[in-house]
Amino acid sequence: MAQIGNVPEIKAVKQHLEQLKEKGLVADWNLPYENLLTRLTAAIFFLTPTNDTSLEGIWKELQVHKGLTYEPNTHTTLSSLKWKVQFNAPVK
Repeated sequence: MAQIGNVPEIKAVKQHLEQLKEKGLVADWNLPYENLLTRLTAAIFFLTPTNDTSLEGIWKELQVHKGLTYEPNTHTTLSSLKWKVQFNAPVK
């Protein structure tokens, strides 16, 4: 059983988001309730790109993590960042 707050798949996505921030594609990102998560498929990440032209590059980069789904963040109760990102799409 994975330790709460120490899930390797979540750590990998977090590191990738930090790399995208360093590359100038992502302005900011967050992961609410991180310490409660025990698997990547339950995680909901939020991000804001540096600009809308960065989006294609961000999605291409994040596709290396299985199950990528994303949508505009219309419910800002968990985060005010622009995009909601998850890794729980059914395998086709």
